[in-house]
Amino acid sequence: MSRTQRRKVPKALGRRIRQQARYRCGYCLVSEALIGMPMEFEHLISLALGGTTTEKNLWCSCRRCNGFKGAQTHARDPQSGEWIALFNPRQQIWDDHFGWSEDGTEIIGKTPGGRATVAALNLNNPEIKVARRLWVSVGWWPPSN
Repeated sequence: MSRTQRRKVPKALGRRIRQQARYRCGYCLVSEALIGMPMEFEHLISLALGGTTTEKNLWCSCRRCNGFKGAQTHARDPQSGEWIALFNPRQQIWDDHFGWSEDGTEIIGKTPGGRATVAALNLNNPEIKVARRLWVSVGWWPPSN
């Protein structure tokens, strides 16, 4: 989301959403403190698809996850091939749909929606796995809920 689009979220609403999201990405759980930059406000249903800038349609997302998600609301579950709704961090519980690999560097989808989200948002891309490996080595990762 561009800087101009971020400004469209009223300040009070933005503060409330950031607090609700605990200042971290709703998809990969990375925190603002860890990456040294604020989360973006992600429209769960994009403005292009008729979504609104309201509390029920906004959540925090890191730039990487927001960029991969774009306007998507559904993706294919790589296991079944079915078209599935992506994980909704405002309505669903992360631990119900995802877990961590034994070494803490990969997000594992536990449900069709979780698997589709991991694939669609490229949650285990090579660059982030390198960063997670470093974070694990100093005890900063994986995050606890």
